[in-house]
Amino acid sequence: MAGHVDRCLVGQVRADETRGAGGAMTTPAEPGPGRTDPGLSAIMGERRRLINLAYRLLGSLADAEDAVQETYTRWYAMSRTQQEAIDSPGAWLTTVAGRICLNLLGSARARRERYVGEWIPEPLPDRAEWSSGRTSGIAADPADHVTLDESITMAFLVVLDTMTPAERVAFVLHDVFRYSFAEVAQVLGRSPAACRQLASSARRRVREAQASTTATATAAGNASIVRDFKRAWEAKDVEALVGLLAPDATVIADGGGLVSTALHPIEGREQIARYTAHIVGRAPDMAILERTVNGRPGLVAQLDGVTVMVAAFDIAGDQIKHIWVVRNPEKLRPWTAR
Repeated sequence: MAGHVDRCLVGQVRADETRGAGGAMTTPAEPGPGRTDPGLSAIMGERRRLINLAYRLLGSLADAEDAVQETYTRWYAMSRTQQEAIDSPGAWLTTVAGRICLNLLGSARARRERYVGEWIPEPLPDRAEWSSGRTSGIAADPADHVTLDESITMAFLVVLDTMTPAERVAFVLHDVFRYSFAEVAQVLGRSPAACRQLASSARRRVREAQASTTATATAAGNASIVRDFKRAWEAKDVEALVGLLAPDATVIADGGGLVSTALHPIEGREQIARYTAHIVGRAPDMAILERTVNGRPGLVAQLDGVTVMVAAFDIAGDQIKHIWVVRNPEKLRPWTAR
Protein backbone atom coordinates (compact mmCIF):
# COMPACT_ATOMS: atom_id res chain seq x y z
CA MET A 1 0.00 0.00 0.00
CA ALA A 2 1.35 3.38 -0.98
CA GLY A 3 2.47 5.68 1.79
CA HIS A 4 3.84 5.00 5.24
CA VAL A 5 0.58 4.92 7.14
CA ASP A 6 1.99 4.22 10.60
CA ARG A 7 3.95 7.48 10.56
CA CYS A 8 1.37 9.61 8.77
CA LEU A 9 -1.73 8.71 10.75
CA VAL A 10 -0.70 9.85 14.21
CA GLY A 11 -2.37 13.12 15.01
CA GLN A 12 -3.55 13.98 11.47
CA VAL A 13 -7.23 13.39 11.98
CA ARG A 14 -7.29 14.43 15.61
CA ALA A 15 -5.56 17.77 14.91
CA ASP A 16 -8.81 19.42 13.93
CA GLU A 17 -11.10 17.47 16.25
CA THR A 18 -12.17 18.64 19.68
CA ARG A 19 -10.20 16.89 22.42
CA GLY A 20 -9.06 17.92 25.86
CA ALA A 21 -5.39 18.53 26.57
CA GLY A 22 -5.23 15.29 28.52
CA GLY A 23 -6.59 13.23 25.62
CA ALA A 24 -10.00 12.49 27.12
CA MET A 25 -13.08 12.73 24.93
CA THR A 26 -14.70 16.14 25.29
CA THR A 27 -17.19 18.41 23.57
CA PRO A 28 -16.70 22.05 22.56
CA ALA A 29 -17.63 24.69 25.10
CA GLU A 30 -21.39 25.15 25.35
CA PRO A 31 -23.01 28.43 24.31
CA GLY A 32 -23.73 31.08 26.91
CA PRO A 33 -26.94 31.30 28.94
CA GLY A 34 -30.23 32.52 27.55
CA ARG A 35 -30.50 30.09 24.64
CA THR A 36 -33.34 27.62 24.27
CA ASP A 37 -31.01 24.62 24.13
CA PRO A 38 -27.62 25.50 25.64
CA GLY A 39 -26.11 22.16 24.62
CA LEU A 40 -27.27 22.13 21.00
CA SER A 41 -24.16 23.80 19.56
CA ALA A 42 -21.85 21.50 21.50
CA ILE A 43 -23.73 18.38 20.49
CA MET A 44 -23.95 19.27 16.81
CA GLY A 45 -20.29 20.33 16.90
CA GLU A 46 -19.42 16.65 17.30
CA ARG A 47 -20.85 15.79 13.89
CA ARG A 48 -17.60 16.33 11.96
CA ARG A 49 -15.69 13.93 14.18
CA LEU A 50 -18.48 11.34 14.12
CA ILE A 51 -18.68 11.35 10.31
CA ASN A 52 -14.89 11.03 10.08
CA LEU A 53 -15.02 8.07 12.43
CA ALA A 54 -18.00 6.34 10.83
CA TYR A 55 -16.68 6.65 7.27
CA ARG A 56 -13.37 5.06 8.23
CA LEU A 57 -15.14 2.30 10.09
CA LEU A 58 -17.75 1.53 7.43
CA GLY A 59 -16.09 2.51 4.14
CA SER A 60 -19.33 4.13 3.00
CA LEU A 61 -20.30 7.77 3.26
CA ALA A 62 -24.00 6.92 3.01
CA ASP A 63 -23.74 4.36 5.79
CA ALA A 64 -21.68 6.78 7.87
CA GLU A 65 -24.40 9.40 7.55
CA ASP A 66 -27.02 6.86 8.63
CA ALA A 67 -24.92 5.79 11.62
CA VAL A 68 -24.42 9.39 12.76
CA GLN A 69 -28.11 10.16 12.26
CA GLU A 70 -29.00 7.14 14.41
CA THR A 71 -26.54 8.33 17.05
CA TYR A 72 -28.25 11.72 17.27
CA THR A 73 -31.68 10.07 17.26
CA ARG A 74 -30.70 8.14 20.37
CA TRP A 75 -29.36 11.29 22.03
CA TYR A 76 -32.55 13.25 21.46
CA ALA A 77 -34.69 10.29 22.50
CA MET A 78 -33.43 10.89 26.05
CA SER A 79 -35.04 13.38 28.38
CA ARG A 80 -33.26 16.65 29.21
CA THR A 81 -32.57 15.28 32.69
CA GLN A 82 -30.91 12.17 31.24
CA GLN A 83 -28.82 14.28 28.87
CA GLU A 84 -27.65 16.61 31.62
CA ALA A 85 -26.58 13.62 33.73
CA ILE A 86 -23.98 12.68 31.09
CA ASP A 87 -20.62 14.23 32.05
CA SER A 88 -19.18 14.14 28.53
CA PRO A 89 -21.72 14.18 25.68
CA GLY A 90 -18.88 13.84 23.18
CA ALA A 91 -17.72 10.61 24.80
CA TRP A 92 -21.29 9.33 24.87
CA LEU A 93 -21.84 10.13 21.18
CA THR A 94 -18.55 8.47 20.21
CA THR A 95 -19.35 5.35 22.20
CA VAL A 96 -22.82 5.03 20.69
CA ALA A 97 -21.60 5.75 17.15
CA GLY A 98 -18.79 3.22 17.57
CA ARG A 99 -21.21 0.54 18.75
CA ILE A 100 -23.62 1.26 15.90
CA CYS A 101 -20.76 0.94 13.40
CA LEU A 102 -19.58 -2.27 15.09
CA ASN A 103 -23.05 -3.77 14.64
CA LEU A 104 -23.21 -2.59 11.04
CA LEU A 105 -19.81 -4.13 10.30
CA GLY A 106 -21.05 -7.45 11.65
CA SER A 107 -24.17 -7.41 9.50
CA ALA A 108 -22.16 -6.18 6.50
CA ARG A 109 -20.18 -9.41 6.50
CA ALA A 110 -23.38 -11.37 6.00
CA ARG A 111 -24.48 -9.00 3.22
CA ARG A 112 -21.11 -9.35 1.47
CA GLU A 113 -21.73 -13.08 1.10
CA ARG A 114 -24.68 -12.21 -1.14
CA TYR A 115 -22.90 -9.35 -2.93
CA VAL A 116 -22.35 -9.94 -6.63
CA GLY A 117 -18.64 -9.73 -7.46
CA GLU A 118 -16.03 -7.82 -5.48
CA TRP A 119 -16.90 -5.17 -2.87
CA ILE A 120 -14.90 -1.91 -2.78
CA PRO A 121 -15.31 0.95 -0.28
CA GLU A 122 -17.38 3.89 -1.51
CA PRO A 123 -15.06 6.39 -3.26
CA LEU A 124 -14.99 9.89 -1.83
CA PRO A 125 -14.76 13.00 -4.04
CA ASP A 126 -12.42 15.85 -3.28
CA ARG A 127 -13.96 18.57 -1.15
CA ALA A 128 -13.77 21.01 -4.08
CA GLU A 129 -15.84 18.63 -6.19
CA TRP A 130 -18.65 18.83 -3.67
CA SER A 131 -18.49 22.54 -3.01
CA SER A 132 -18.27 23.43 -6.70
CA GLY A 133 -21.70 21.99 -7.31
CA ARG A 134 -20.49 19.43 -9.86
CA THR A 135 -21.91 16.58 -7.77
CA SER A 136 -25.41 15.78 -6.68
CA GLY A 137 -27.44 13.14 -4.89
CA ILE A 138 -26.01 13.96 -1.45
CA ALA A 139 -25.57 17.41 0.03
CA ALA A 140 -22.10 18.94 0.02
CA ASP A 141 -21.94 18.96 3.81
CA PRO A 142 -20.86 15.33 4.51
CA ALA A 143 -17.77 15.35 2.28
CA ASP A 144 -16.72 18.69 3.69
CA HIS A 145 -16.73 16.99 7.08
CA VAL A 146 -14.34 14.19 6.11
CA THR A 147 -10.69 14.97 6.71
CA LEU A 148 -8.53 13.80 3.79
CA ASP A 149 -5.34 12.10 4.96
CA GLU A 150 -3.52 8.77 4.79
CA SER A 151 -6.37 7.01 6.63
CA ILE A 152 -8.84 7.87 3.87
CA THR A 153 -6.98 6.53 0.83
CA MET A 154 -8.59 3.64 -0.99
CA ALA A 155 -5.54 1.48 -0.30
CA PHE A 156 -5.90 2.03 3.43
CA LEU A 157 -9.67 1.47 3.43
CA VAL A 158 -9.16 -1.81 1.58
CA VAL A 159 -6.76 -2.97 4.29
CA LEU A 160 -9.25 -1.94 6.97
CA ASP A 161 -11.84 -4.11 5.24
CA THR A 162 -9.67 -7.21 5.79
CA MET A 163 -9.91 -6.78 9.56
CA THR A 164 -12.50 -8.23 11.87
CA PRO A 165 -15.10 -5.67 13.04
CA ALA A 166 -13.51 -5.52 16.51
CA GLU A 167 -9.99 -5.10 15.08
CA ARG A 168 -11.16 -2.33 12.80
CA VAL A 169 -12.91 -0.41 15.56
CA ALA A 170 -9.98 -0.79 17.97
CA PHE A 171 -7.41 0.23 15.37
CA VAL A 172 -9.30 3.22 13.97
CA LEU A 173 -10.21 4.59 17.39
CA HIS A 174 -6.72 4.15 18.85
CA ASP A 175 -4.24 4.49 15.97
CA VAL A 176 -6.14 6.96 13.80
CA PHE A 177 -8.18 8.99 16.28
CA ARG A 178 -5.80 8.53 19.24
CA TYR A 179 -8.33 7.38 21.82
CA SER A 180 -6.93 5.51 24.79
CA PHE A 181 -7.53 1.79 25.11
CA ALA A 182 -9.67 2.50 28.16
CA GLU A 183 -11.92 4.60 25.92
CA VAL A 184 -11.87 1.96 23.18
CA ALA A 185 -12.91 -0.62 25.76
CA GLN A 186 -16.07 1.38 26.44
CA VAL A 187 -17.05 1.02 22.78
CA LEU A 188 -16.15 -2.64 22.31
CA GLY A 189 -17.27 -3.85 25.73
CA ARG A 190 -13.90 -5.57 26.25
CA SER A 191 -10.98 -5.02 28.56
CA PRO A 192 -8.31 -2.43 27.63
CA ALA A 193 -5.79 -5.27 27.36
CA ALA A 194 -8.00 -7.11 24.87
CA CYS A 195 -8.44 -3.91 22.86
CA ARG A 196 -4.67 -3.45 22.81
CA GLN A 197 -4.29 -6.92 21.33
CA LEU A 198 -6.95 -6.22 18.72
CA ALA A 199 -5.19 -3.03 17.63
CA SER A 200 -1.85 -4.84 17.52
CA SER A 201 -3.30 -7.53 15.26
CA ALA A 202 -4.79 -4.87 12.99
CA ARG A 203 -1.46 -3.05 12.90
CA ARG A 204 0.24 -6.21 11.63
CA ARG A 205 -2.24 -6.34 8.77
CA VAL A 206 -1.31 -2.79 7.82
CA ARG A 207 2.41 -3.60 7.90
CA GLU A 208 1.89 -6.73 5.79
CA ALA A 209 0.00 -4.69 3.21
CA GLN A 210 2.88 -2.22 3.10
CA ALA A 211 5.57 -4.89 2.81
CA SER A 212 5.41 -5.05 -0.99
CA THR A 213 5.76 -1.29 -1.35
CA THR A 214 9.45 -0.46 -1.50
CA ALA A 215 9.21 3.05 -2.90
CA THR A 216 6.51 5.67 -3.07
CA ALA A 217 6.20 8.41 -5.67
CA THR A 218 5.59 12.00 -4.70
CA ALA A 219 2.10 13.46 -5.00
CA ALA A 220 3.13 15.20 -8.21
CA GLY A 221 4.66 11.97 -9.47
CA ASN A 222 1.48 10.05 -8.74
CA ALA A 223 -0.58 12.62 -10.63
CA SER A 224 1.79 12.41 -13.61
CA ILE A 225 1.55 8.61 -13.73
CA VAL A 226 -2.25 8.69 -13.54
CA ARG A 227 -2.30 11.33 -16.30
CA ASP A 228 -0.07 9.13 -18.50
CA PHE A 229 -2.38 6.19 -17.81
CA LYS A 230 -5.37 8.30 -18.87
CA ARG A 231 -3.73 9.29 -22.14
CA ALA A 232 -2.69 5.73 -22.93
CA TRP A 233 -6.17 4.51 -22.04
CA GLU A 234 -7.86 7.04 -24.32
CA ALA A 235 -5.48 6.11 -27.14
CA LYS A 236 -5.98 2.38 -26.49
CA ASP A 237 -2.18 2.17 -26.43
CA VAL A 238 -1.66 -1.28 -24.92
CA GLU A 239 2.13 -1.01 -24.98
CA ALA A 240 2.09 2.29 -23.08
CA LEU A 241 -0.38 0.89 -20.55
CA VAL A 242 1.84 -2.13 -19.95
CA GLY A 243 4.80 0.18 -19.31
CA LEU A 244 2.91 2.03 -16.58
CA LEU A 245 1.78 -1.10 -14.72
CA ALA A 246 3.78 -3.24 -12.33
CA PRO A 247 4.27 -6.85 -13.52
CA ASP A 248 2.03 -8.12 -10.70
CA ALA A 249 -0.53 -5.32 -10.95
CA THR A 250 -4.15 -6.08 -10.15
CA VAL A 251 -7.50 -4.52 -11.01
CA ILE A 252 -10.53 -5.06 -8.79
CA ALA A 253 -13.92 -3.85 -10.02
CA ASP A 254 -17.17 -3.34 -8.10
CA GLY A 255 -20.44 -3.37 -10.03
CA GLY A 256 -22.62 -4.73 -7.26
CA GLY A 257 -24.50 -6.86 -9.77
CA LEU A 258 -26.17 -3.69 -11.08
CA VAL A 259 -23.88 -3.08 -14.06
CA SER A 260 -21.55 -5.28 -16.07
CA THR A 261 -17.96 -5.44 -14.89
CA ALA A 262 -15.26 -7.99 -14.09
CA LEU A 263 -16.52 -10.23 -11.30
CA HIS A 264 -13.04 -11.37 -10.30
CA PRO A 265 -9.68 -9.56 -9.94
CA ILE A 266 -7.68 -9.09 -13.14
CA GLU A 267 -4.01 -9.89 -12.58
CA GLY A 268 -0.94 -9.11 -14.65
CA ARG A 269 -0.15 -5.96 -16.60
CA GLU A 270 -0.72 -7.44 -20.07
CA GLN A 271 -4.19 -8.68 -19.13
CA ILE A 272 -5.03 -5.35 -17.48
CA ALA A 273 -3.81 -3.34 -20.47
CA ARG A 274 -5.93 -5.34 -22.91
CA TYR A 275 -8.98 -5.16 -20.63
CA THR A 276 -8.59 -1.40 -20.22
CA ALA A 277 -8.26 -0.79 -23.95
CA HIS A 278 -11.30 -2.98 -24.56
CA ILE A 279 -13.44 -0.81 -22.27
CA VAL A 280 -12.67 2.32 -24.27
CA GLY A 281 -13.39 0.48 -27.49
CA ARG A 282 -16.86 -0.46 -26.23
CA ALA A 283 -17.68 3.10 -25.12
CA PRO A 284 -16.05 5.55 -27.55
CA ASP A 285 -18.14 8.46 -26.25
CA MET A 286 -16.92 8.00 -22.68
CA ALA A 287 -15.11 11.02 -21.22
CA ILE A 288 -12.22 10.23 -18.89
CA LEU A 289 -11.47 12.97 -16.36
CA GLU A 290 -8.70 13.48 -13.83
CA ARG A 291 -10.16 13.77 -10.35
CA THR A 292 -9.05 13.40 -6.76
CA VAL A 293 -10.33 10.14 -5.32
CA ASN A 294 -10.05 9.70 -1.56
CA GLY A 295 -7.32 12.31 -1.41
CA ARG A 296 -5.20 10.80 -4.22
CA PRO A 297 -5.03 11.29 -8.01
CA GLY A 298 -7.66 9.18 -9.73
CA LEU A 299 -9.84 8.97 -12.82
CA VAL A 300 -13.56 9.36 -13.43
CA ALA A 301 -15.43 8.18 -16.52
CA GLN A 302 -18.62 9.90 -17.62
CA LEU A 303 -21.26 9.26 -20.27
CA ASP A 304 -23.57 12.19 -21.07
CA GLY A 305 -22.48 13.93 -17.87
CA VAL A 306 -23.25 10.93 -15.66
CA THR A 307 -20.39 9.30 -13.79
CA VAL A 308 -20.25 5.61 -14.65
CA MET A 309 -16.88 4.74 -13.13
CA VAL A 310 -14.42 5.97 -10.51
CA ALA A 311 -10.90 4.54 -10.44
CA ALA A 312 -8.50 4.79 -7.50
CA PHE A 313 -4.80 3.96 -7.86
CA ASP A 314 -2.07 2.56 -5.63
CA ILE A 315 1.34 3.58 -7.00
CA ALA A 316 4.75 2.37 -5.85
CA GLY A 317 7.71 4.21 -7.30
CA ASP A 318 6.83 4.83 -10.93
CA GLN A 319 4.47 1.87 -11.45
CA ILE A 320 0.81 1.24 -10.74
CA LYS A 321 0.32 -1.74 -8.45
CA HIS A 322 -3.43 -1.69 -7.81
CA ILE A 323 -6.45 -0.14 -9.47
CA TRP A 324 -9.85 -0.16 -7.79
CA VAL A 325 -12.72 0.47 -10.19
CA VAL A 326 -16.12 1.35 -8.72
CA ARG A 327 -19.04 1.00 -11.14
CA ASN A 328 -21.85 0.29 -8.70
CA PRO A 329 -24.20 3.25 -9.38
CA GLU A 330 -25.33 3.30 -5.75
CA LYS A 331 -21.75 4.20 -4.78
CA LEU A 332 -21.41 6.83 -7.50
CA ARG A 333 -24.29 9.15 -6.60
CA PRO A 334 -22.02 11.84 -5.09
CA TRP A 335 -20.01 11.89 -8.33
CA THR A 336 -22.81 12.47 -10.82
CA ALA A 337 -22.74 15.92 -12.46
CA ARG A 338 -25.86 18.05 -12.21
